[in-house]
Amino acid sequence: MFEQINTSVSNYIAFNPEELQIFNQLLKHRTIPKKHFLLRADEVCNFEGFVVKGCLRKYYIDENGQEVIIQFAVENNWISDIASFSNQQPGKLFIETLEESSILYLNPQSKEELLSRVPKFERFYRKLVERNVSLLHNRLHFSISKTAEEKYLDFLENYPSIPQRVAQHHIASYLGMSAEFLSKVRKKLAKRGSHS
Repeated sequence: MFEQINTSVSNYIAFNPEELQIFNQLLKHRTIPKKHFLLRADEVCNFEGFVVKGCLRKYYIDENGQEVIIQFAVENNWISDIASFSNQQPGKLFIETLEESSILYLNPQSKEELLSRVPKFERFYRKLVERNVSLLHNRLHFSISKTAEEKYLDFLENYPSIPQRVAQHHIASYLGMSAEFLSKVRKKLAKRGSHS
């Protein structure tokens, strides 16, 4: 049950078996059906979840009432509303399962206990946050400087399993375009591919 998450955290920091055992004892497990909300806007986020199996999306509703997806989380990804979780304040984000999903998670109390009992996890969380900030920066840079085709190709390179698992309108929302426009982009790339 814990092998996957232990391997994942050990990619960032070397933990000894005792430290991992403390970590595992503090984790809770949950299986969530498809199309279920773990979090809605105006709620306080009480979990930092690691996806063992499944696919989830994190999004907000913009001023035009449109959904804007900011993250897909599949196996070995973490998902949470970090600001809401850290400050224990209501957030603006929704987190929903797109497939039946299985997660291991910490709540604010168990995370505090983990950090006090295994201080090395402070470093792990710092590295995780740094990685997420760098991904967000890259994404922002891409959304400003790249063409629609380049955005889509980059998405396929970074998330090869997602297109088979989620609806096209979700991918379009993540890329900041309409589903119709994404359809044109895909046709154009397919045509180009058949000529090469």
